[in-house]
Amino acid sequence: MMRSLKNQLTYSFEFFPPKDVEGEERLWAAMSQLESIAPDFISVTYGAGGSTRDRTIRITSEITARTHIPTVAHLTCVGSTRDELIEILGKYRDAGIKSILALRGDPTGGPRAPWTPTPNGLSHADELVTLAAEFGGFTIGVAAFPDGHPASDGDFSHDIEVLIEKERRGATFATTQFFFEVDKWKSLVDKLEAKGSSLPIIPGILPVTNVKQLNRMAELSGTPIPASVSEAFAKVEDNPEDVRKLGVDIATKLCQELLEAGAPGLHFYTMNTSTATREIYSQIMDLR
Repeated sequence: MMRSLKNQLTYSFEFFPPKDVEGEERLWAAMSQLESIAPDFISVTYGAGGSTRDRTIRITSEITARTHIPTVAHLTCVGSTRDELIEILGKYRDAGIKSILALRGDPTGGPRAPWTPTPNGLSHADELVTLAAEFGGFTIGVAAFPDGHPASDGDFSHDIEVLIEKERRGATFATTQFFFEVDKWKSLVDKLEAKGSSLPIIPGILPVTNVKQLNRMAELSGTPIPASVSEAFAKVEDNPEDVRKLGVDIATKLCQELLEAGAPGLHFYTMNTSTATREIYSQIMDLR
């Protein structure tokens, strides 16, 4: 079980299920290199539309079995009936997994595609929180969006109410979509606290190593890239090493600002590599 989010800073990493044997080898290599940091937990995602569900279950179970690192397994409403979700929760429990991240999940066409519920399934993450809480035995996390949920059409107050409802149903922490401005995280936390929420909001950090990948992810998720960031990357995008160094510098600065603002921890979107994340972590430790 992860350490108390209210008492100590947490450092965590997110991976996605590899598509082939080579990708799986890269995943285990990256995880091995990051294990020395002793992260508080590792999370493993689903693909769009729940496309990697079975691999997520297998990889998450193997991480739990092969390492001493607590794992947080993603669970989404996409592509599963209620009975299948209960079956997956049972598989996670049998594998020794103690924590899940309950998400609606992205439709097959991506975050901005129309949502089509699975017959006999669930439509919203708060329903999934309730299902997991009723199943029992899990710490339940959820997602938060400092720049607003893609489906909220700019109604940030609705996002706040949704998070509070998830907390009421049993969620005890949240990790955020990646973002670039500390004020966005602070605004989210302040609005939640004003409503009486005590939900810890762990900021999600994306160490940018590929400009095209960043632009694609931002387009899909609706995350705005500040002009200062996009202009800085535009100057170096033809040099991969300069892109990586700039990504590390931008992420390190954001991490420091977040920790100074009282963030309960940092959650790194590793993109299944370790170098940039290790550099950022090392710089943060040097500065603390």
